Amino acid sequence: MTCDVTAMTGEAPTAKSDSAGSPDWGDARAAWDLDPGRAHLNHGSFGAVPRVVRSAQTRWRDLSDANPMNYYREVRIPAVQHARGRAAAFLGAAPDSLGLVGNATAGVSTVLASFPLQSDDEVVLTDHSYGAVTLAAHRWARSAGARVVTAPVGLLASDEEVTSAVVGAFTSRTRLLIIDHITSQTARLFPVAAVAAAARERGVATLVDGAHVPGMLPVQVDALGADFWVGNFHKWAFAPRGIAGLWIAQPWRDRIRPLVASWSEEQEFPAAFDQQGTADDSAWLAVPDALDFYAAWKPQRLRDHNNALAAYGQQVVGAALGIAPEAGGGAAELSMRIIPLPAGVAADQEGAHALSARIAQDLRIEVAVTCWRDRGFVRVSAQAYNAAEEYERLATGLARILG
Repeated sequence: MTCDVTAMTGEAPTAKSDSAGSPDWGDARAAWDLDPGRAHLNHGSFGAVPRVVRSAQTRWRDLSDANPMNYYREVRIPAVQHARGRAAAFLGAAPDSLGLVGNATAGVSTVLASFPLQSDDEVVLTDHSYGAVTLAAHRWARSAGARVVTAPVGLLASDEEVTSAVVGAFTSRTRLLIIDHITSQTARLFPVAAVAAAARERGVATLVDGAHVPGMLPVQVDALGADFWVGNFHKWAFAPRGIAGLWIAQPWRDRIRPLVASWSEEQEFPAAFDQQGTADDSAWLAVPDALDFYAAWKPQRLRDHNNALAAYGQQVVGAALGIAPEAGGGAAELSMRIIPLPAGVAADQEGAHALSARIAQDLRIEVAVTCWRDRGFVRVSAQAYNAAEEYERLATGLARILG
């Protein structure tokens, strides 16, 4: 089975550029230093930093090493403030509403560490929650004598069913809801604005884990109605690893403090987050270059291409395994899709890791294998450097491995 990229995206696959001068899909791989001997179909886990962005990060490191005293005294803070402003604008957020943290997991722990949980309070999350976020919720709840309540949400649940399942888990002791914007294990797009509105009506604060959102979805974070939102820039927005935006609604900004008390401790949010000791913040400072690289692709064009390619990957791999595309669900707005595996395959974390490693070794393909409710899934991602043939190769090879 072959893929008609022109039909999917409206772009001719061999054209050198479009009418506005955007880069061409056929030339995209050259912008990355990815191992040419492998297919990289797991952009969703760790991203892949373009060469030009890596060069920008290196320039910041070189600048700091050329004169460390001047860099930390004069250069770094204004540069962080500029990067933070660009990040906020990218997310449709006011400049004073977004702080920078190392990653989405760190942002979740930052909120939990300052959130006023008391004995017998409850934190609600869903059974799609990212593993590290679930662990963080249990740690901070336990330290306060509170408890974590898990709301089960069906794999193919509608938006209304998602909202109903979450609200149905609330009690009079529920204080905080943690919900994914885009789920990691199951590649679901959750109706976070509707859920946040329902939670607000019941006096429950909402923390949205938007780890996959920056660059994959156009978003106006200020308009979502959540209390907290955090998203990584190192995945779909092309930044180096180690940078996420933590958005906090106005009523909470004087209550949420950085995990590390450092020299900016006495400042208000978000400036209090700008200086966390003698850290290598070159990933933060390269964000403007990453966003410029992203803009060069024309964002809607890039998202449309990636979304269609991920859907094709789901289709062709599913067909090879005898799985109908609708069995994995998925939203047209997402650049990640899942394909259910046969019962008993990768049914736990150990099995998922083993299958992923075997695919990497035998097929020279890097792809995520996840498990949820004792069912294994292959999760395919799509980025500009991917090609339809790579998903076809995965389909053929995976069918052989599982046959």
